[in-house]
Amino acid sequence: MSKSIKKIGVLTSGGDSPGMNAAIRSVVRTCAFHNIECLGIYRGYQGMIEGDFKEMNARSVNNIINKGGTILKSARSKEFMTPEGRKKAYDNLIKVQVDALVVIGGDGSFTGAEVFNAEYGFPVMGIPGTIDNDIFGTSHTLGYDTALNTVVEVIDKIRDTASSHNRLFLVEVMGRDAGHIALNAG
Repeated sequence: MSKSIKKIGVLTSGGDSPGMNAAIRSVVRTCAFHNIECLGIYRGYQGMIEGDFKEMNARSVNNIINKGGTILKSARSKEFMTPEGRKKAYDNLIKVQVDALVVIGGDGSFTGAEVFNAEYGFPVMGIPGTIDNDIFGTSHTLGYDTALNTVVEVIDKIRDTASSHNRLFLVEVMGRDAGHIALNAG
């Protein structure tokens, strides 16, 4: 028989992307609707290691969907890449009675979640939030469409200047190891 989930932890990890606050809000409000406690974890996996938690409810996510970035902050954690770091994180979650984890992030965040789940059998759900659009199984990650439209808008503006001065500009776009933004902006 499976254990019922009474408390969920939610975190954002890696690079921030547009839509992360909307995802946080959805997690928190869904928890409130189902009478499940929700704990915000600040600064991603590093906050999980340090026990940087805050109870969240429907009021704590008022007026956040139009804000950029992530209200839970984000950080990369070298310590979480070690078994000792993951053990600290696990112990902190157990201490505050978190039953499951929602990870909002990209490829690195999901890799950490997968390793954590494999080591501890801890239930983890991922919400793909990365401008790189490099998460398998989804056509558009949170933030990808906004990043793509921002690039197209900027290229349109710089094209006017290039044309006025009879020049050629090279534009490098974000995307880490994936070329989705470059390909679709073109």
